[in-house]
Amino acid sequence: MSEAVAETVAARFGELYGAEPEGVWAAPGRVNLIGEHTDYNDGFVMPFALPHTAVAAVARRADGVLRLHSQDVEGGVTELRLDELSPESDKNWTAYPAGVVWALREAGHAVTGADVHLASTVPSGAGLSSSAALEVVVALALNDLFSLGLRGWQLARLCQRAENVYVGAPVGIMDQTASACCEAGHALFLDTRDLSQKQIPFDLAAEGMRLLVVDTQVKHSHSEGEYGKRRAGCEKGADLLGVNALRDVPYAGLDAALARLGDEEEVRRLVRHIVTENERVERVVSLLESGETRAIGPVLVEGHASLRDDFRISCPELDLVVDTALASGALGSRMTGGGFGGSAIILAEEPDVDAITKAVTEAFAAAGFTTPRVFEAVPSAGARRLR
Repeated sequence: MSEAVAETVAARFGELYGAEPEGVWAAPGRVNLIGEHTDYNDGFVMPFALPHTAVAAVARRADGVLRLHSQDVEGGVTELRLDELSPESDKNWTAYPAGVVWALREAGHAVTGADVHLASTVPSGAGLSSSAALEVVVALALNDLFSLGLRGWQLARLCQRAENVYVGAPVGIMDQTASACCEAGHALFLDTRDLSQKQIPFDLAAEGMRLLVVDTQVKHSHSEGEYGKRRAGCEKGADLLGVNALRDVPYAGLDAALARLGDEEEVRRLVRHIVTENERVERVVSLLESGETRAIGPVLVEGHASLRDDFRISCPELDLVVDTALASGALGSRMTGGGFGGSAIILAEEPDVDAITKAVTEAFAAAGFTTPRVFEAVPSAGARRLR
């Protein structure tokens, strides 16, 4: 399939720019198994890459011009001058690839221009990191074409800077690292403080299970205020507790830390989620490494309750997915991603998948919600060159 996609994207590049691309690259979206909103608190996360990817055909330019086109957005080629790129000047989709070029040049890398054509199968607005996939695929292509010699984690850092500073969205490092560094058949245990990584085998099919993603079709935007409010609240909590980040509050010391926060009820809730979520990530790693995969189900459910009640970023559609899945025999379920919409995940025995999918779809219809999109999430390869 990758070869066919590469051929199609390369052909369209030729139609747009009148020349062959120098290569075609792909970078995946991601699902986060556990570890939500911990990344900007220097904590632990555990994403895996989806088979859905952003694909880019790219060729170098030497004249300081960046030309961008996406088959997924109406309109023609956008032409930008590299020396005119500036943070938060672009409110369109082009801010993501342009931000990557800006970040590379700001870091001293000699990128002199490029022609880019993009196509993506990562669902937009579903909390599956469509923007990170877009950033990482462009970063990887430019890294290869300009022989920059950057490793996956370094590209992820630059892509995060592009989104934080150029786009203006206060995201953590997880999405870009997952897209750049994940391996097929594994989940990525990532320490977002030092970026140390461990690939944890996660082959559900071999154990008779499936992981479903339910895209609620409720769109969210990270650059809108609620995400930023949660991040600011976490930073306030760390400040009040005298630590560099909430990662430094030990799980065993949580009650004492919460007591020190007194009547700061909103901050207390945020702190409780982050500290308990870090512990949940470590528990899932331990269970997977000891072969107790089914036992992660209840941990996922705990995570959803924490996101719903303490972090307060769930919504009726996400809660309905979780409640219906569990009532229909799922091993576990939780919302995934930034919140306020997007997607939920369901861990299920293979024979139960059809019944659970039907139950969720019928529950949405009964509630008058938009029909959800349900698909299987197979742990897939990270960013790579296709041709």
